[in-house]
Amino acid sequence: MANKQELKNQKTEGRIVAVEEAFGKTEQFIEKYQNVILIVIGVIVVIVLGFFGYRRFYLSPKEKEAQGQMFMAEKYFEQDSLKKALNGDGQYLGFLAIIDEYGITKSANLAHYYSGICYLKLGQYDQALEHLKKFSSDDKVVGPMAKGAMGDAYMELKQVEKAAALYTEAAEMQKNDFTSPLFLMKAGMAFEEIGKLDQALSIYKKIKEEFPRTPEGREIDKYISYTEALLKK
Repeated sequence: MANKQELKNQKTEGRIVAVEEAFGKTEQFIEKYQNVILIVIGVIVVIVLGFFGYRRFYLSPKEKEAQGQMFMAEKYFEQDSLKKALNGDGQYLGFLAIIDEYGITKSANLAHYYSGICYLKLGQYDQALEHLKKFSSDDKVVGPMAKGAMGDAYMELKQVEKAAALYTEAAEMQKNDFTSPLFLMKAGMAFEEIGKLDQALSIYKKIKEEFPRTPEGREIDKYISYTEALLKK
C-alpha cells in the first residue's frame, strides 16, 4: 500500500517538476525575446486601432458623401435618363464618377450595378458586363437580378450558352418566387434556342413543380407541351 502511495507521490512530483520546467522555459523565452514580443503587440494594437479609426473617420464620412451624390443619379435612372444617370448633370455626379471617386464604398459597388443596367438598356453590352462583373451582393433580389442581367447581355451578344448558364445560376442564387421562376424561364428558352430541348423541358417542369403559383408557373403548361412535341419529331 505504501509503495503505491510512494509511486503516486513520485508521479505527482514529476508533473510538478515538468510544469515548473515549462514555466521556466517560457520565462526564459519571454526574457530573451521581450523586445520583439512588445513590438509585435504594439504593431497589432496599431493595426486594430488604425482599422477602426479608418472606418469611423474616413470610410463612414465617404459613404455618406457618396450616398448624397448618388441620390440624383438614382432619380435619373428611375426616369430612364440613362446618360445623365451615368455621367451626371453638372451638379451631381453620375454613377461612373461615383465609382471613380468613392471606389471603396458600398455606394460605388451599387453604382456598378446601376451602370451595368444603364449600359444594357443603351445596347452597350460589353460595358454592361464589365460593370456587372464587378458588382457583388447578398441581397435576395438584387444579386440574382445582376447575374440575370449578365445573361441578358450575353443573349444580345449571341452567346446563348453562356446566357443560359448565367440564367440558371441566377435562378439558384437566392430561391424566391420572383427571380427564380423568371430566370428559369429565360434559361429554358435559351436552351430551347440552341436545341438543348431536354434541358429546356427539365427546367419548364421544375417551374411547374416548384413555382406553380407564379406568373411563369401559370403559363408553363404550354411551354412543356410545345417542347415535348418538338422532342417527338
